[in-house]
Amino acid sequence: MDIVQPKDLEQDFRLAKRRQAELCRQKLIFNARNRIIGGDTKAWDIQVHDQKIKEATEKARDEIFAAEMRQNDKIACILEERERRERRDLCKAINDFQQNFQKPETRREFDLSDPLALKKDLPARQSDNDARNTVSGMQKFMGEDLNFRERKKFQQEQNREWSLQQQSEWKNAREEQKRAEDLYVKTRLQFDKTAMHLQNLESATRKAVCAAVKEFNKSQALESAERKIQEKKQEEEDNLAEISNLLRGDLLSENPQQAASSFGLHRVVPDRWKGMTREQLEQIRLVQKQQVQEKLRLQEEERQRDLDWDQQRVQQARSVLLLEREQQRQQRDLRRALDCSNFNLAKEQLLQKKYMKEVYTNRPTEDYFAQFNTGSR
Repeated sequence: MDIVQPKDLEQDFRLAKRRQAELCRQKLIFNARNRIIGGDTKAWDIQVHDQKIKEATEKARDEIFAAEMRQNDKIACILEERERRERRDLCKAINDFQQNFQKPETRREFDLSDPLALKKDLPARQSDNDARNTVSGMQKFMGEDLNFRERKKFQQEQNREWSLQQQSEWKNAREEQKRAEDLYVKTRLQFDKTAMHLQNLESATRKAVCAAVKEFNKSQALESAERKIQEKKQEEEDNLAEISNLLRGDLLSENPQQAASSFGLHRVVPDRWKGMTREQLEQIRLVQKQQVQEKLRLQEEERQRDLDWDQQRVQQARSVLLLEREQQRQQRDLRRALDCSNFNLAKEQLLQKKYMKEVYTNRPTEDYFAQFNTGSR
């Protein structure tokens, strides 16, 4: 498939315009009838036709550029929306994690900066089993703790509730994370489908434009060939008619010597001149043959030039096709590298989750031993 670039169309248009102007100039110079009478309507029609061709070419080029700009705008909007959505989901996940697993009440030093510490504080003496009573106060002695069994049972029950609550929170967190991952996968698939659809639309648009340009070039070539055939046929008919008129006219049947002038052989009497001599006619025919041969040579050069341009357009189309294949291969490699990076990030996140799970599992046991040691004192 031939792909015609706007630069090629402009160059072909300039060559055709220059060639047409040269033909018009030759017709005006060598055609005595049109030079004497005046206006050349054929040249005007050709100029109007060339102007219409130029306008159609510019319109097609503007439509191609507009389609490419609209396609690029759509892709940019989709990528921007995807980035904004991923940033919003990441911020939301961070906030949820901080609210669920990094509360101020779960910190080890929260009791030092608790704003409600005075409200939560107990009176100076609450009961005989008050742990705040020191030895110097002589409020409680060794072996006089009456609520030891109830306290121990209460602590065990509390540890069990904490463990169950922690398991429930971890289960809810895993479910929430799984839902977020499923939503991310669905969103990613939807974006990929949209990108594929836009790519298919772009390919179809490009094919339609190439087909339209090809049909336009084909019609222009056919029209140019038909016009050249008609011009050549008309010129041959005019030449045959002119030769026939010269051979069968009354001027050649009369004696040319009666027009000889007494002032020299190079001068004739206008009222008795009946035509040119045989040598003059032979010279004219020789010049006409030379002109015909020159015209055939110019036509052959023009045909060879057109063939060269066609070969150049084929080479350009082939290079563009190879470049597009290379770009597609690079895109596939980039997508493969991105998938590998996402897989490695997923493995790192899984290892980090396991480590955090082990840390949160061991922390309640350490808090229990710390409280038990404090109560013993």
